[in-house]
Amino acid sequence: MRYGKYAIIVMLLFFAAIVFAEDLQEKRVEAKMDADGVQRMEVLGGDYYFDPNVIVVKVNVPVELRIRKTGGIAPHTFVLKAPEAGIDIDETLATEPKPVRFTPTKTGRYSFECSKRLLFFKSHKDRGMHGILEVVE
Repeated sequence: MRYGKYAIIVMLLFFAAIVFAEDLQEKRVEAKMDADGVQRMEVLGGDYYFDPNVIVVKVNVPVELRIRKTGGIAPHTFVLKAPEAGIDIDETLATEPKPVRFTPTKTGRYSFECSKRLLFFKSHKDRGMHGILEVVE
């Protein structure tokens, strides 16, 4: 009987580790350059995630992110504040794609996140809704 309890605990820890590892997976995508010279990418915000969560763009080249959320009633935002790189975005996500345009002026890694939080619960960022904009040469 004692060994059965230990086996259940070990199995629960194993499955918790799998779920936790999935939350930490990086999805890195490089924005595609269109014929008009603008780097474009679609970014999807869902239940406490962004897809992709690492966006790679070139410095001094215009960028258009088409941001949207999956369905559901939970409100989400896309916030990316990097004034040193010419980026200042704070948009509420809707199910219809919303184009957000900017031209990054400095290479580096800049964090983006959902700024929502319900009362005393964990913020959406703390629950996994964050990512990185990587600006490269």
